[in-house]
Amino acid sequence: MKESLKPVLILALAIMILSCRETERRLPLIPDGVKQTMVNGKPVIDTVYKTISDFSFLNQDSVIITNKDFDGKIYVADFFFTSCPTICPIMHRNLLKVYEKYKGNQDVMLLSHTIDYRYDIPSRLKAYRSKLGADGKQWQFVWGAKDIVYRMAEKDYLVSVNEDKASPGGYVHQGYLVLIDKHRRVRGAYDGTKTDQVDQLMKDMDILLKEK
Repeated sequence: MKESLKPVLILALAIMILSCRETERRLPLIPDGVKQTMVNGKPVIDTVYKTISDFSFLNQDSVIITNKDFDGKIYVADFFFTSCPTICPIMHRNLLKVYEKYKGNQDVMLLSHTIDYRYDIPSRLKAYRSKLGADGKQWQFVWGAKDIVYRMAEKDYLVSVNEDKASPGGYVHQGYLVLIDKHRRVRGAYDGTKTDQVDQLMKDMDILLKEK
């Protein structure tokens, strides 16, 4: 073999190895306790993973949206309010990049929950979504009762939300974009205000779409 060809072959081999590793990479599952079952009369301990509960909300068109609308899909969830003067505009401009990348992909959805249960009625959500530039069924904006939305944010999605009169807009919340797999399990959380983390989210979505 000619010496001049060796670096080329080595580089090609390295690319193949890295490509295989990327293909085989799996996103982590978040443990949420253990459960005991009986198998052939013997106790078996299994890990329980953080999974999204059943839900039912009104969307921007005043249509009821439930967890069944997300069956067999991966989706990205977030919590916001339409009059937010701080992180929400940045977060949703970044999430719009995700929407545009996967627009038309029937295996991908986005789900934005308002935490302003007083003001963000469906018509308000519809106007907000239209101004943002989203349409169709792929990105849903939903309203629900305060206790249900806040509990789901903290218990299921692990995102802190609360009312706070001292905060701009009257609410305080984290700007995480939470990645959910086809089995409603949490697979990652990304700061929606940071471009590099949103880029990582999309890379991880590509990995998750390949997961069997």
